[in-house]
Amino acid sequence: MRNTPWYGHLIIALAIFLAAFLFYFRPQNKKIAEIRAERIKTEAEVMKLREQKKELDKIEAEIANMNAQLKQLESIIPQRKEIANILRQIQQFAYDSRLDIIKFAPQAEVNKEFYSEWPIPIQVTGNYHNLGLFFDKLSKFPRIFTIDKFTLKSLTRQSDMATISADWTVKTYFFGEESGSGTAPRQQARPK
Repeated sequence: MRNTPWYGHLIIALAIFLAAFLFYFRPQNKKIAEIRAERIKTEAEVMKLREQKKELDKIEAEIANMNAQLKQLESIIPQRKEIANILRQIQQFAYDSRLDIIKFAPQAEVNKEFYSEWPIPIQVTGNYHNLGLFFDKLSKFPRIFTIDKFTLKSLTRQSDMATISADWTVKTYFFGEESGSGTAPRQQARPK
């Protein structure tokens, strides 16, 4: 090799570089290109997953907000199982207001689309001030009540504690229960 002219060394060097390029660097460039393409694909998936995570976080926040609203609504409109306690509370309000309950007759529930209403005809005797106390207590109760068909009459035999007779129907509401098929009518419940 010592007798080889300088351009012979150059040709041998070029041949070695060409062989190295063809058999080592070119396959490595293909691998690098494949790895870059895979990295770009993975980064796109990561970005997509981050967007989905943001959407999931939004949905979870909305669900938490809706659950909080549902809990608030359930404090206003109870489930069916709480009705007995509410009826006792109405009777307690009348007792605390010194009203004599003449009639307290819960009727059959009336089913609506997603809730039911329960009318309860009530007749009491007492004085006007005590009746006002009763309605004040009822208005501060955290459940929804409506008063319907309200009549007020003076008693023919009056005393200090009984000067008027009041008759009305209070309606309380509760969430309807889901039926299995969604189309079957719910049974009418009557309190014990």
